[in-house]
Amino acid sequence: MSGLVNALVIVAAVVWVVVRQFRARQVDADRRWWLLPVILAVVALREPDMLDVHHRTASVLLLGVELLIGLAVGAGWAWTTRIWVEPDGAVWSKGTKAGVAVWIVGIGLRAGLLGLGLVLGVHQGSSALMLGLAATLLVRSGILVLRAQTVASADARSAMCGDGMPLPLRKERV
Repeated sequence: MSGLVNALVIVAAVVWVVVRQFRARQVDADRRWWLLPVILAVVALREPDMLDVHHRTASVLLLGVELLIGLAVGAGWAWTTRIWVEPDGAVWSKGTKAGVAVWIVGIGLRAGLLGLGLVLGVHQGSSALMLGLAATLLVRSGILVLRAQTVASADARSAMCGDGMPLPLRKERV
């Protein structure tokens, strides 16, 4: 795929994910939460321009930092997402303002990394950015599913140990 198509895929994925973040959504651990990140990673890894052939070492280091930023942003985003259990036992999530801050910091770090690559003369294709986005989404979704399972099991245990009175709607604080 061309750089323009990669850029459009990246923008579409980011817009889709960010818009969905601010709607309350039911967390379903059985759903294929890993599918979009895997598709993005496969598309990114198929591109020949991921590494600059003239600056291979610097290119690998920049890609490694891009992946670390992606992992950190995904983890930060997941831990700033509010999770709660409804009375029917369904687990829901919704993005917070802190999640927006994580995204802004991540974008700033990625822009700085791109600038560093330009200063070093390293050509960075859009596939590296797409791979970083895949890492972000994979880590965020994985942590979110684990948190949802933990909250749901804790809520179920407290319901079993209660005095028969219905539990109030409980939201996890961020």
